Amino acid sequence: MKVAIIGGTGLRGLGGAAWRPAAGADGQTPYGAASAIPETATFGTVDALFLDRHGAQRIPPHRVNYRANIWLLRELGADCAVAVYAVGAIDAACGTGHIIVPDQLIDYSWGREHTFVEPDGPAWHVDFGEPYDGALRERLIRAAASCIEAERLHRQGVYASVQGPRLESAAEVDRLERDGCTIVGMTGMPEAGLARELELPFAGLAVSVNPAAGRGAGAISEADIKAAAERGAADIENVLQALFRSL
Repeated sequence: MKVAIIGGTGLRGLGGAAWRPAAGADGQTPYGAASAIPETATFGTVDALFLDRHGAQRIPPHRVNYRANIWLLRELGADCAVAVYAVGAIDAACGTGHIIVPDQLIDYSWGREHTFVEPDGPAWHVDFGEPYDGALRERLIRAAASCIEAERLHRQGVYASVQGPRLESAAEVDRLERDGCTIVGMTGMPEAGLARELELPFAGLAVSVNPAAGRGAGAISEADIKAAAERGAADIENVLQALFRSL
């Protein structure tokens, strides 16, 4: 099985294997250049593909070429994809360092190239009632439960995908909470929708890196977010390694 991992803030790769550029990949697609040339490594029976969505040049979330990234992973033969997110906690229960496997999302982003649909392209109206693949989510949850303390693991959540790159105002977070969102990030969409259009099973794995605006004490700093994401990367790696062992 070939599993694609889309890395975000704090996750630059996975240890425990020799990584090399994916054969035949130059990063170019019909939709332009991907964020990076994916790397590949073998973990037991799993061939992993790793793509850093922000690339070496640290592309901000509103400028990521999501179409190229998802298209390239599918072209390289990915059977499924797990997107890693660093998120802010709207729900106070999702404390910093907690791991969340979201089951729903709401898209607040705008102006992004969000579909492959053209007259001769994929089906126009793909079902998106359950934006994350149920079977892959269950595998992720079981993997996380094997290495994350129960009090730090959230088996569901509603991801608010906002435009960025600025952080949200406290009033905006209040609105997200009224809408039913429990975590907030900037990269959840259009990744999930594009994967669904290409029939690529897709799930998300989030680490909470800060209380959202108005939910914590004082201002939120980028340095604190990065530091929390880097600390959480070890947990994310452990979950992914457990997922590989289960496949």
